[in-house]
Amino acid sequence: MNGIELGPALLALSTRADAALARALPEATQAPTELHRAMRYAVLGGGKRLRPLLVHATGATFGAAPERLDAAAVAVEIIHAYSLVHDDLPAMDDDALRRGRPTCHIVFGEAMAILAGDALQALAFDMLANDPALREDPATLLDMLRTLAAACGSHGMAGGQALDLAAVGQRLSAAELERMHTYKTGALIRASVRLGALAAGCRAPATLDALETYGHAIGLAFQIRDDLLDIQAGTAQLGKTAGKDAAANKPTYPAILGVDASRAELAALIRTALAAIAPLGDAAALLQELARFVAERPS
Repeated sequence: MNGIELGPALLALSTRADAALARALPEATQAPTELHRAMRYAVLGGGKRLRPLLVHATGATFGAAPERLDAAAVAVEIIHAYSLVHDDLPAMDDDALRRGRPTCHIVFGEAMAILAGDALQALAFDMLANDPALREDPATLLDMLRTLAAACGSHGMAGGQALDLAAVGQRLSAAELERMHTYKTGALIRASVRLGALAAGCRAPATLDALETYGHAIGLAFQIRDDLLDIQAGTAQLGKTAGKDAAANKPTYPAILGVDASRAELAALIRTALAAIAPLGDAAALLQELARFVAERPS
């Protein structure tokens, strides 16, 4: 399938995020070694790093130095990695392949995968809470911690996964599907944008509202692209089992709206995202690039 790749500036930030993640995680030789090996396996096995890129791109829009954004970028990606470990478990989505490799529970066993996810979630908050770049700004740090916590809970990823499990075999309306993915996929994406803005000192309500609109649109667009890729791309391209959602009778955008309508909705969401940040001008160039990448990513 056709698709676009990240440009040089975003690729450099992705490399920066990878290095920061490797430093943040406990060494595999440190006891308990099996747990730490599982944590590193779950986080460092590749990926698009969209969420840390959103943190950095948003922060850069308002002039923040990368060092000011590293901890938040690491935290959101570690939360994302933990969620994938748990989503892949037999009791959840029951998948054996993630990012082109066996899933964490296949390699380390279910019990260790659960513990790895638990430990990763705790590590994310520890990293953000102890960020030296934000130590002198406790009000901002508290707001950032609240933002991350809200994205993880019952009105965020966990709630979205609960709705997803309950929806298997059901015929959802378009509104119900949007609500599910606003929680499951969208919450952490919106949080990534807000964390970047907060770390950069952005407090203007109108600007934060515009960024919320951007993040909401990007989150839903990401999910629609994911659903389309699931039926149009192969397992090797995706790095995970292709066609699995349809096989599991899970509600998806193509199943509910149809392929053509899903593509149209994806395009409309990207227009909404770009319009929301248009007042920021050229300063938001990286956010604009990420919006287009979400719409056309190859995997």
